[in-house]
Amino acid sequence: MSADGVKPAGNRLFLKKSIAQIQKEAAKSELKRTLGPLNLMSLGIGAIIGAGIFVLTGQVASAHAGPAIMFSFVIAGIACGLAGLCYAELASTMPVSGSAYTYAYGTLGEVFAWVMGWLLVLEYGVAASTVAVGWSGYVVSILNDFGISASLFPTISYPGGEGPQWATPLIQYVASGADAGFPLTGTFNLVAAVGIAAVCGLLVLGVSESANINNAIVVIKIVVLLTFIAVGLQYINPANWDPFIPPQGDSWDQFGVGGIFRGASIIFFAYVGFEAVSTAAAEAKNPSKDVPIGILGALFVCTLIYMVVAAVMTGVVPYLELASPAPIAVAIDRMGLEWANVPLAGAPAGQLNLIAFLIKIGAITGLSSVMLVLCYGQTRIFYTMARDGLLPKAFAVVHPKFRTPWIGTILLGIVIAIAASFLPISILGDLVSLGTATAFAIVCLSVIVLRIKHPEMERPFRVPGGMVTAVLGILACLTLASFNFVPMVQHALNDNPLPLTILGVYALVGALIYGLYGFAHSKLAKGIDITEDVKLESAVDAFGHGVDNKKDD
Repeated sequence: MSADGVKPAGNRLFLKKSIAQIQKEAAKSELKRTLGPLNLMSLGIGAIIGAGIFVLTGQVASAHAGPAIMFSFVIAGIACGLAGLCYAELASTMPVSGSAYTYAYGTLGEVFAWVMGWLLVLEYGVAASTVAVGWSGYVVSILNDFGISASLFPTISYPGGEGPQWATPLIQYVASGADAGFPLTGTFNLVAAVGIAAVCGLLVLGVSESANINNAIVVIKIVVLLTFIAVGLQYINPANWDPFIPPQGDSWDQFGVGGIFRGASIIFFAYVGFEAVSTAAAEAKNPSKDVPIGILGALFVCTLIYMVVAAVMTGVVPYLELASPAPIAVAIDRMGLEWANVPLAGAPAGQLNLIAFLIKIGAITGLSSVMLVLCYGQTRIFYTMARDGLLPKAFAVVHPKFRTPWIGTILLGIVIAIAASFLPISILGDLVSLGTATAFAIVCLSVIVLRIKHPEMERPFRVPGGMVTAVLGILACLTLASFNFVPMVQHALNDNPLPLTILGVYALVGALIYGLYGFAHSKLAKGIDITEDVKLESAVDAFGHGVDNKKDD
């Protein structure tokens, strides 16, 4: 340390918030504490049960795992469970908005906190855009059931494919031999943008109001899925499960054991929701008790439902025929539920299938709740980063009446809506899953560091197995992350460099934002206590207040 009390630049990137400061921030949060354990569990279920079960399940079964997709769910669930236990311990110790970003700030240092925050942008923002694209597909489908889709969204053609106008992204990925590429469609996904706008508008009004609506949506989609299971059990053909693990295909990730793990890495996308529970810690009534219940409860319920739905789906339809963005609808159609048809003028063939209609309503409401929770989590991450000075102040402005970060919510809503309007769903799943798995691994590492540096700290919830569980969580999450990253590299070397290019550009943009703004405006480095927004007496006091000096270099 120099004479004026300022630490050398070499240590600047690794400044840490003291745990006492983080806990003080939690006590002085401006956000309302309105969420109980059931609200938090519902929040997690609302995010987890969505795109994974209504969209990705069929794609994973048909291209990678076959009926053994149930094993993929188990593997992904175990990895998420290990990370979930670590989240629960950290959330009970540091119940603040910001989740994994804040945990990294208090244990690993500012540069790791920024990396975590930027990974969470990938995890939440890109995922919300992806889900919105899937949501728009179901909206168009249900309008088609009433015979009005064609007039609102006439079919348009583009090089290599076709799609509904105003419900198709500007950029599409078309893989057709020599014609593989990313053609412009001449339209954009207005339906997806409207969905994001509606969700963000709701979030501006207040989290308690959003949670109440989310609770209702969760009930609807649980009922829908239980109906699918109850009806589908009668139409299962055990022959569709033979072979349960299809033999290895032309590539390492096409069926066989490799396909099961590749499927688990993709399914990771569907487990983003439980992390959103920890971002709500600052708005929980009793975070030390309620957040662990919310996280672990949501994981258990959703994994069980995923496995049963996947079993019914692959039992009703041969797995190779599930390559559809609406695999549950495919299964319902295969059942041939003629007893559920009712006359409806204007509908195709003059009939509407009530069960299929119910499933699509469940998909729309389910994906709506996913968008709600993902956008919620993203705004709270940016709120916390802006309070710390790593992002512009606008993201931390709280509305005087609604007590929500309204400016940040609107700005993020615009960006997410633009992404949903322009980008295809097919190339974003791996990016989201990669970011999610890497973020989860850093959370597990944070538990280890905190256990070593602060063994005396009170932990209302302790990870069973301690650091061994955390190490297993790191290994499991990084393994699944590698199953997302390796295909990106293979595609970049062969036919499709876009996913890896997007990842590289995204990382570069993050580094530039931190280097040009965050590094210079960090309140921790300036010695500003964000709970009071006043400068401490000296730089020495600032570093003593904000940094864990116990084992600092």
